[in-house]
Amino acid sequence: MDKKQAEEILKKHNQGHILEYYDELDDNQKKSLLSQIEKLDFSLLDIDKKSGHGSDGRIEPLEAMKLGEIEKRREQFEAIGIDAVKQCRVGAVLLAGGQGTRLGFDKPKGMFNIGVNIELTIFERLIQNLMDVVNKSGSYVPLFIMTSEKNNDDTVQFFEENNYFGYDKDFVTFFIQDMAPSVDYTGKIYMEDKDRISLSPNGNGGWFSSLMNNKQAVKKIEEFGVEWLNVFSVDNVLQRIADPVFVGAVIDSGCVSGAKVVKKASPDEKVGVMCKKDGHPYIIEYYEFTDELKEARDADGEPAYNYGVILNYIFRIKELKCIMDVDFPVHVVEKKIPYMNENGEHIQPEEPNGYKFEGLILDMIMLLKDCLVFEVEREKEFAPVKNKEGVDSIDTARELLRKNGVSI
Repeated sequence: MDKKQAEEILKKHNQGHILEYYDELDDNQKKSLLSQIEKLDFSLLDIDKKSGHGSDGRIEPLEAMKLGEIEKRREQFEAIGIDAVKQCRVGAVLLAGGQGTRLGFDKPKGMFNIGVNIELTIFERLIQNLMDVVNKSGSYVPLFIMTSEKNNDDTVQFFEENNYFGYDKDFVTFFIQDMAPSVDYTGKIYMEDKDRISLSPNGNGGWFSSLMNNKQAVKKIEEFGVEWLNVFSVDNVLQRIADPVFVGAVIDSGCVSGAKVVKKASPDEKVGVMCKKDGHPYIIEYYEFTDELKEARDADGEPAYNYGVILNYIFRIKELKCIMDVDFPVHVVEKKIPYMNENGEHIQPEEPNGYKFEGLILDMIMLLKDCLVFEVEREKEFAPVKNKEGVDSIDTARELLRKNGVSI
């Protein structure tokens, strides 16, 4: 894209201010800014049409496959899953675009040391979990690691310096999450600097479109023949990845997706809960959870809405491609956005001053026809490292690692 083409596009969308300082920039800065403009998704700017998944609709329980049934059929499910892994039909996607800011750590969150007596970073621990499947099946699982523009170089370098923690690097592909522009309340795109548009990651629901926009990742998926993707967050140091029992259960069920869940610790726990909305699988957020839903009971007298998601899902790629072709919901989120004003001054707002745009995994689930809700034991598979102290903290994760026999 050259300057003239950029001017035409920006004029069409009333965003001409983006090139206001263009003539002051050096050649590299000009090239960078034009590249940013070329990648902008201007359809996001029609804010009135962005409503996300909406809060209306008929909410009903969605029955989970519980621990007892899973245990009875474990050998059957595991055999199906191991076969799929051996055939390379299963890939794993690690969402690792964030920094460890909330942990008081200014590097990628996966580089944080969760060890006490030994060095054990979150990345290494997750690879150890995945190696359990590799060792059991005798086959490596294609691993796709989503980074951000901010932490990609650090993440790639860290894996290289640590020899991929013993994982075969030919099965590891890094890709950068797509970015979305930040805007003021009138829809005008903010500038971060004279040569930089204010951009932010496009939400955890943007992982698949970001993956599909990476040519190397698409090539690997096609070469390996991957049909299923197990997507998971960097937060949880106990989670099982490409878990053959989970994979096998979803394949055996005939469902096109699956979600690992844990029984809620309390009715007020701040987790998304699996249910159905207008007949489709759905994740209801904790702030949408009414007293009526909290008090509802199933036929056994148990809470009807009792299973919280842990951001460990499996999707069949074929169905994901179909829902990407429809108008995927975008959430408009009000935020405090640092920006450069019309005088070239950098402003750090104290109050929300505009919008960011995010896609969410919960919308991916709702757009699919079905989802197997798969219960796992909280103390064996759920040890998130979200906070420096307190609930879901470094200390609680370390305690759970010890309980599960992990040397730290």
